[in-house]
Amino acid sequence: MRQRLRRLAGVGSRFLVVGAISTVIEVGVFNLLHFGWGWGLVSAKVAASLVALVNAYVGNREWAFKHRDRRGRTSEIVLFLITNAVCTALGAVIVWAGVGVAEWMLGRAPGGFAVNLVNLISIAIVVLFRFVLYHKIVFRPSRSAR
Repeated sequence: MRQRLRRLAGVGSRFLVVGAISTVIEVGVFNLLHFGWGWGLVSAKVAASLVALVNAYVGNREWAFKHRDRRGRTSEIVLFLITNAVCTALGAVIVWAGVGVAEWMLGRAPGGFAVNLVNLISIAIVVLFRFVLYHKIVFRPSRSAR
């Protein structure tokens, strides 16, 4: 049990490092698209998530979950994309709803700080959901590790 928890902590730590880098990419692209180029909230969120997705796949496959079963690149990528489509949609809904709540509470459109705070909260919620899906479905353990 202790060894299993240590292994899970190692995978979780590497996952969080990859996620932190992906978050910096996502927040940067989100701000560029929404504030710099005038994209809408949801479209900027979805596009930024897709850009960060490339880093997330490579980092997780080749570092965080490198010891996991390699069932075939195609099926793994399909599961990764489905998982991230669900997570991206969840993040977009959280941003849309959170900005709507902030607008209602403030009585005006929220500024950049509030929008980014809502975006970071959505990322924190989604990252927990994403880790469970990666750990259990996308990068599943090899048969010998079960």
